[in-house]
Amino acid sequence: MMEKDVKRYPIAAKLTFHTDQGWQYQNRYFQQWLSSHGMSQSMSRKEKSTDNGLIESFFGTLKREMFFEFQQNFQSLTELNQAIKEYIHYYNTKRIKSKLKGLTPIEYRVSVLKAAQ
Repeated sequence: MMEKDVKRYPIAAKLTFHTDQGWQYQNRYFQQWLSSHGMSQSMSRKEKSTDNGLIESFFGTLKREMFFEFQQNFQSLTELNQAIKEYIHYYNTKRIKSKLKGLTPIEYRVSVLKAAQ
């Protein structure tokens, strides 16, 4: 899957790939693949999910709301990919958060930018 993304988006070769310390990310073949495509790897410190707290929080919410609450089964990676895209759209445009003063992330971002002008 990443091979297609790198071909489609050449800029990806300049990115830093941040992961937790899962075995798949510590695998030397995976690390060599990243390096051969010009990517550098950043890995959270052991038992320190706060290294990338924002994305860790989002993925925790995604897993809890999309998988654990509804026990959805996906028949293919394409179906899963579409469901994740739909969830991200919902999360950004419809899901309000009390930490964002009852706004969606996009509404909050717009209000902050307007206030800064």
